[in-house]
Amino acid sequence: MMSAANGETLSLPKPFVSSEKSLNRCLMDRRSRRRYTAESLTLQEVSSLLFAADGITNARGFRTAPSAGATFPMEIYIYARYVDFLEKGVYHYLPQVHSIEMIKKGDISRMLSKEALEQKWVANASMLIIIAAQMDRTVSVYGERGYRYVYMEAGHIGQNIYLEAEELGLGTAGIGAFQDDEIKKVLGIDESPLYIFPIGRRR
Repeated sequence: MMSAANGETLSLPKPFVSSEKSLNRCLMDRRSRRRYTAESLTLQEVSSLLFAADGITNARGFRTAPSAGATFPMEIYIYARYVDFLEKGVYHYLPQVHSIEMIKKGDISRMLSKEALEQKWVANASMLIIIAAQMDRTVSVYGERGYRYVYMEAGHIGQNIYLEAEELGLGTAGIGAFQDDEIKKVLGIDESPLYIFPIGRRR
C-alpha cells in the first residue's frame, strides 16, 4: 500500500494507447453497470480512465474532451477504495503531469453513498470518478451561456469514461442524483460536483 501525505503527488503509469477492442465495439457494448466485485483496480487502469476523462493530448494542452474556448472548467477527482498501492482517500487528477494528488485520507464510501441518495453501488465500487466544475472559468468568457457549455463538457467527459471502462472490461454507471453541497463537503473540494462514476470489476 502506497502511503501518501495530503498534498503529495503520485505519478501515474502511462495510459493504454492501443486495444484489440474497436471504438465501434465499445459503443455497441456500452451499458450502465451497477454490480461490482470487491476486487482492486490497478494503477494502470486508473491511469487510463483518468487520461480518457481529461488527459492532455498535444503540446498545446488540448484534452481528450472538447472544452469551449479551451477554458477547461473541469477538475477531476477520484475516491480510491480498492486500488492497488493506493491508500483509501480522495485524490485530485493533475493532467499537466498525469499524476494524482492526495487531498483527503480515509474510507468515506458510506458517506458518499448516503449523499448520493443511498445508491448502494456508490459504496460498493472500487473507485469513484467525480467530475467537478469551476464554472467561472467558462462563464467569465461566455456569460450565462457558459453554463450550457460546462454541462456539455461534462457529458463529453462522461462518455469518455464509459467507453474507456468498456474497453478495460470494467463496469460503471453515471450518477447525477446526489446532494451537491454535501458531496462537496464529504470530498473536501471547492468546485461544484456535476457527475459521479462508480467504477469496479463486473459481477
